[in-house]
Amino acid sequence: MHSTQQQTNSQTSARYDLTTIALHWMTAALVIVQFATARIWPLFEGDELETDLFNVHLTLGILLSLVIVGRLIWWLLFGEKQPVRLPAMQRLAANSVHGLLYALVVGQVGIGYLIGWGLGQPINIAGIPAVPALIVVSGENGHILEGLHGDVAWILMAVAGLHAVAALIHHYIIRDHVLLSMLGWRNIDERRIDA
Repeated sequence: MHSTQQQTNSQTSARYDLTTIALHWMTAALVIVQFATARIWPLFEGDELETDLFNVHLTLGILLSLVIVGRLIWWLLFGEKQPVRLPAMQRLAANSVHGLLYALVVGQVGIGYLIGWGLGQPINIAGIPAVPALIVVSGENGHILEGLHGDVAWILMAVAGLHAVAALIHHYIIRDHVLLSMLGWRNIDERRIDA
């Protein structure tokens, strides 16, 4: 093991705070479920399950927007303490990817609201009107937004996938505590990463 890596590992016994960890994993789970429901409901065209999956997608989209607002508020109020010291270029890459992920999720949620409002009705949660239609999007623009929503979803999943691969590289190849710090274990130094 290189001395720089030993120094990095020995200096890092912290993890992200539990709120940051919870918001991170809620966002990840919601993004994955949103992507899955959007891919599955067309398979049930004309069936009641299509409507049910669409409603789940809308409801979880609203929940995702609330989680993202919570993440941004948490970050603005408390900042994100980086528990693992990374070399400058790795930190720049990590911050760039995180910024891109935030932009994609915020953009995706925004496009989702515009599509929902394009129907000219409030967006419902479990059949109950929850978000009033603030903007009415015309039919042709609605189709453009639907296509954009699908394209952004694929880009978001690709970037999130690269993010996950990078975490696994940190864990299994670089052998630092990047992944462990987001899993929430209290005492990372007691976990053997060289096993």
